[in-house]
Amino acid sequence: MTNPHLKLDGLAKSYGSFTAVEGFSLDISEGEFIAIMGPSGCGKTTTLRMLAGLETADRGQITLAGKRIDQLPVWERETPLVWQNLALFPFMTVRENVEFGLQMRGVSRPERRRRADDWLEKLGISAYAERNVARLSGGQRQRVALARSLVLEPKVLLLDEPLSALDAHMAIKMQGELKKLQRELGITFVYVTHSHSEAFSLADRVVIMNAGRVEQIGSPQDIFLRPRSKFVAQFVGGISLLDGRITGADDGKRFLETRDGKVRLDHGCSLADGDTADLAVRADRISVTVDPGWGENEIACTLVSEEFAGAVVNLHLETASGHSLVAQLQQRDLEQLNAACGTRVFASWHPGDGVLLESAQHPGHGTRARAP
Repeated sequence: MTNPHLKLDGLAKSYGSFTAVEGFSLDISEGEFIAIMGPSGCGKTTTLRMLAGLETADRGQITLAGKRIDQLPVWERETPLVWQNLALFPFMTVRENVEFGLQMRGVSRPERRRRADDWLEKLGISAYAERNVARLSGGQRQRVALARSLVLEPKVLLLDEPLSALDAHMAIKMQGELKKLQRELGITFVYVTHSHSEAFSLADRVVIMNAGRVEQIGSPQDIFLRPRSKFVAQFVGGISLLDGRITGADDGKRFLETRDGKVRLDHGCSLADGDTADLAVRADRISVTVDPGWGENEIACTLVSEEFAGAVVNLHLETASGHSLVAQLQQRDLEQLNAACGTRVFASWHPGDGVLLESAQHPGHGTRARAP
């Protein structure tokens, strides 16, 4: 990426002996929507706070529009943060909350009101301008928090799990409104979330963090379909993992020798015979039959349980060695399968549907994948 709008270069932050973030680097284009994900304690919020200026990085630099900002105070960075709890002033009206940042910057009262009313109108909450924020619904308060940040006309908007306090229906509605707003404004969004659905539906690129480090950066499709490490595959979910050793054959085909037999790998495996590896297969790519012989890669299993998930059903399977697999079937396919729990079934998939992950550990980075 040439001339990134926002550049994070080697950021690191420790608290005593605990390393919260180590070597975080990311180039972000102007108008890009970036989502940062990972388990609790992985360093995603600390990274956001360093961007906002609420934490000082031990090492590394932050550059915005070609200007280094990591040494600037919060109010000079043009990177306001929308908090998880929104942090609105309960003793102020909606308009006063939106005007507050402008007031701190010395903007005249008429100009403050004009700009605040403009954003209240854009976000559909102008009717509540004189209402105390404590009397608003969760969705309305969310809009006030956005208006308070956007009225400052920032170059980058930071959001720390802004939808986590909303109910499921309102959160989905706000997802759509957030994405529409971001596209219309062309503002760079950096968004921290625990929600897979939020990250994958909103972001142009997703950053997966683990133990303070970046595990993978890519489009939602890349992260979902082509995880580059065992950690990412398990974090994204809906993936079955098989471990074993690489073996070859005289005809050039490559296999993974597992505890439940050989499974063929896709063309282009670069690992050597004898190397250990994990194979990731998405649940929706696994077929389940009561008779063998329906797939090139096939493992005999016992159907342990069914998990109803709306339009689809997750089948939990167990191999002879005790290994767990998950297959995702449409409801009509489950009806055609007609297999009760405890039944012997066969799980199969095409070699091209497996993603090969190296099992060798790299300190602080988890496993890394080579293209199968």
